[in-house]
Amino acid sequence: MRQAYRATNWRWLVAVLLLAVTVQAGQAADRDRLKAFLGITGFDVALDSIALSAENAPLMLGMQADDFGYQWKSATQKVFDSEVMQTMALDLLEKTLSDELLTHAADFYATPLGLRLVEIENASHMMEDDAAKKTQGEALIEAMKQDDPDRLGLIRKMNAAIDSAGQGTLAVQEIQVRFILAADAAGVLRLRVDEEGLRAQLRENEDEMRENLKASALVNAAYTYRDFTNDEIATYAEALEDPRMTKVYDLMNAIQWEIMANRFEALAVKMAGMSPGEEL
Repeated sequence: MRQAYRATNWRWLVAVLLLAVTVQAGQAADRDRLKAFLGITGFDVALDSIALSAENAPLMLGMQADDFGYQWKSATQKVFDSEVMQTMALDLLEKTLSDELLTHAADFYATPLGLRLVEIENASHMMEDDAAKKTQGEALIEAMKQDDPDRLGLIRKMNAAIDSAGQGTLAVQEIQVRFILAADAAGVLRLRVDEEGLRAQLRENEDEMRENLKASALVNAAYTYRDFTNDEIATYAEALEDPRMTKVYDLMNAIQWEIMANRFEALAVKMAGMSPGEEL
């Protein structure tokens, strides 16, 4: 095994520290309320869905899950354990989420519309048939372009509010960098470039990645919210644009991305024990 890899946590650390200012302005939420917050907002299921991304992890390294044999499923189940990920989220939320913001978000998701949204979002998060979701979502978008452009605009507005800071593309790049560097340090592969070279390679495709992520989010939203009326989607978008909800979502996004990067680093260590090192 190579020299121990030190995770480059600075991007996530900065995000969390900035958001932690919220707590300084008001009382932090207690642990029991935070656990309830995970459930009522559906954040617990969103965290659990990170495990589904493990299937594509080897592709970042130019490999296939089959390359790691029968141990792959067992290893990913341990790394992406629900209790581990939710405990990490609670630890971070306990330091950063104010009681005021928790109450605001919980109040919205406790409404009839909020409850329906969480139920549908949870089902969509855990849907494993991405091909079916993509096919149906694309068909819905094409229909909207022809018959209901206002609905398409509302969905775009809603998606923009969910990642108001526009950090999604940078987050994906950072997750990739941390995973690939951790795999290199563990001896799963041998990089021919240093960290800066790797980041430069990813930046070359940044615009394309941003457009792909935006298109994918649109398809996913078209499918997920297909049974909601335009008025309901407009109400949801307006709720997400509230400055208090914006802070909640910026925080949840940062936490989810950090947990995903952390778990991928842990997966790289597990992979080292399942496969000989390979050139990349």
